[in-house]
Amino acid sequence: MRFSVAQVFATDADRVCAAMASEELYRSMPELPKLSQPEVLARHEDDGTVELLIRYRFDGDLSSAARAVLDPSRLSWVERSVHEVAGRSGSFTMEPDHYGDRFRCTGTFRYDETGEGCVRHIEGDLRVRAPLVAGTVERAIISGLREHLEHQAPAIDALLLP
Repeated sequence: MRFSVAQVFATDADRVCAAMASEELYRSMPELPKLSQPEVLARHEDDGTVELLIRYRFDGDLSSAARAVLDPSRLSWVERSVHEVAGRSGSFTMEPDHYGDRFRCTGTFRYDETGEGCVRHIEGDLRVRAPLVAGTVERAIISGLREHLEHQAPAIDALLLP
């Protein structure tokens, strides 16, 4: 299922982009609804390109359709993101710790100035392999992702704004 999300920040694009490529941001991020504190596993920088590996654990409620194919206690994944800081863009994959044969998510992002801050545009493709309920589970995951990003933006602004 293709998805797109626009995440609005009150902070300028260069600062948000640089922060999103830093370890410090994730270590100081408050716990947000439905997800545990992000765990930075690795950060590699090479000539303006930053690769981050961050583990997330689901900490919310799942619909009965999602619980039919997923055990909530096994919902953790590593987000592997590549940030082209100077280009204000990047890509990501979500690699599940469990259910690797049933879940795939990849995408791209870019930051655009708005005059009053910036917008991070995220586009991706999420696929769940589960007979009869795949579409329902995909919609639930995307809905949770949108909700997470909606809560994440003001938390990042609060850390970056003076």
